[in-house]
Amino acid sequence: MKEKFIKSTIILLIGGFITKILGMLIKIIMSRLIGTEGLGLYMLILPTFSLFIGLSQFGLPTALSKLVSEDTKNNVKLFFSIIPISLLINSILIVIIFLIAPFLANNLLHNKDTYLSILAIALVIPFTSISSICRSYFFGKEKMFPHIFSNILEDIVRLLLMIIGIPLVLPLGLKYAVLYIVLSNIISELSSIIILILFLPKNLTIKKKDLHPSPKYIKESLSIGIPNTTGRLIGSIGYFLEPIILTSVLLSCGYSNNYITNEYGILSGYVMPLVLLPSFFTLAISQALLPVVSKEYAKGNKKVVKRKIKQAIMISLLIGIPVTASFLIMPKFFLKTIYHTTEGVGYVRVLAPICLFQYVQSPLSFSLDAMGKSKDNFTATTIGVVIRTLFLFILSLLRIGLWGLIIAISLNVLAVTFYSLKKVRNYLA
Repeated sequence: MKEKFIKSTIILLIGGFITKILGMLIKIIMSRLIGTEGLGLYMLILPTFSLFIGLSQFGLPTALSKLVSEDTKNNVKLFFSIIPISLLINSILIVIIFLIAPFLANNLLHNKDTYLSILAIALVIPFTSISSICRSYFFGKEKMFPHIFSNILEDIVRLLLMIIGIPLVLPLGLKYAVLYIVLSNIISELSSIIILILFLPKNLTIKKKDLHPSPKYIKESLSIGIPNTTGRLIGSIGYFLEPIILTSVLLSCGYSNNYITNEYGILSGYVMPLVLLPSFFTLAISQALLPVVSKEYAKGNKKVVKRKIKQAIMISLLIGIPVTASFLIMPKFFLKTIYHTTEGVGYVRVLAPICLFQYVQSPLSFSLDAMGKSKDNFTATTIGVVIRTLFLFILSLLRIGLWGLIIAISLNVLAVTFYSLKKVRNYLA
């Protein structure tokens, strides 16, 4: 088991490093091709995109991964029990997006150029859902290579689509360039699904009875997925409300729409991806931790679980601390090298130390899911979102620009991390 955990972690670390580099390249190319204004426009619709991705998945990938890792069920039947639920949820969400898109663009985001991109989200989410469910099957089997390979291919396809497509669409206007960026996810997710299908065992047999959904499996999946989704939904709603509250309050305080879009683009497009750079290491460690903790906690081996979680946290900090120190000492160097800009230096210096707690939060959150304590993740997320939203509103009224959002983000991270740590310690006491 120890060798398998280490092997899984190494594969995920290497794969995570590659996908992070590709992700950074995608953001660099995107920001240079569409500029700060275009990036700000994309960042305005990104919370909406994240909200509907979270809703469309409904926690089913996590549920499938956990149930498959327990190895007590007909995994093929389990897979085909989850797919119809996913398709039904996605169909409902597509209708909702088409109905609310005009109001969302014009009345909440206060930018009519976001309308087409919001509509495009409806076309993307079914592909994202199916891709995530396919990955989670391999994840539960602790077969990390297909998961990583599909991620890498997906990013390569997205990168090529950016390089080739954006210059062709850009002359039509920034809103069409952002629309193209959103729609390009369909092709990249589809390529990922095809690769994952090719990795299925050659001797895999699918019987006719396996295609019929099992009410028992559906119930078990939803019992895991609903608390997980509710927590993510709360987080996504908070993220979704963020640009709406920020824009509305700052506009009422006399800030211009251009200032808000530009500064929000800098914070969301440059600063946050930079300070969260080590998160791919902690995510990889946490992902490898999930099936191990799930198995051992079910057996009652709390000592093993405690040891694995401590190892994950220590590795996360060993990676996060030196990177954070580098950001504090040389923020201009990293922003200039990666994004070809020095805007956002002050934001980096404040947020980099806070993100150390974010690196610790990831293994704690995954461990709670693995122990079947998704309700605690929901509570933690709710506490964090309430704090973040409340302080965002209050501090934005003080006319301190984007600093109200930065302080709100910091308080959110601290609250969620310490709450999750307390819960994990209680369960393993």
